[in-house]
Amino acid sequence: MQKRRIEYDSPVDALIAITKRLTGYETRYSMVSEEFFDKYRKGLTEDTGDFVDWSNDYQHYMAIRNDIERQLKNAA
Repeated sequence: MQKRRIEYDSPVDALIAITKRLTGYETRYSMVSEEFFDKYRKGLTEDTGDFVDWSNDYQHYMAIRNDIERQLKNAA
C-alpha cells in the first residue's frame, strides 16, 4: 500500500485531522493513544498496519502540539 502525502493550511488544521484519526483508533481498540504508545514503544503490542499507523500519527500529533505550545509561549 502506498502512502499519500496530505498538506494542511495550518498546524492547527493538521492537529485537528490527526486528532480525528487518533480518536478512531482509540474507539476501535478501547485504549487512549498515550497508553497505546507506551505499550507499543515497550514492544507489548503487535506490529500490525493499524498499530504502526497509530504510532506514527501519535508521534506526529505530539510533535505538532509541542510546536504549537512552544510558539504560544514565545508569543506571550
